[in-house]
Amino acid sequence: MGVIGWKLDRKERDALLERFPPRYPEAVADHVTLEKGEAPLPPDVTAKIVGHIDDGVGLEAMVVAVDGSTDRPDDSTFHITWSLAPGRRAVESNDLLKERGWEAIDEPVPVTVNPARF
Repeated sequence: MGVIGWKLDRKERDALLERFPPRYPEAVADHVTLEKGEAPLPPDVTAKIVGHIDDGVGLEAMVVAVDGSTDRPDDSTFHITWSLAPGRRAVESNDLLKERGWEAIDEPVPVTVNPARF
């Protein structure tokens, strides 16, 4: 089963990683998931990093507003898994956001994302 959503623009990725240095060794900073399945690619959207979460033991994510909303259709939160410690997996970001919520950043940061299947 595939996943659809939006890939972070590769030209912006390095600048974003410099602006928000990863706390853990594996910088992910790759995509925003919309849904699992074989649905058609999503439309172009406006995206902004609006928040952050870090569990303090190996998982960090940036919360993203997609067309003004952080709410994914499956009742989870739009996000980009930012960095991971060894043994951690990006999918864990979903549970962390449900359990702990997230903190807003001072000023939203526009990001370019492109419809993709991954």
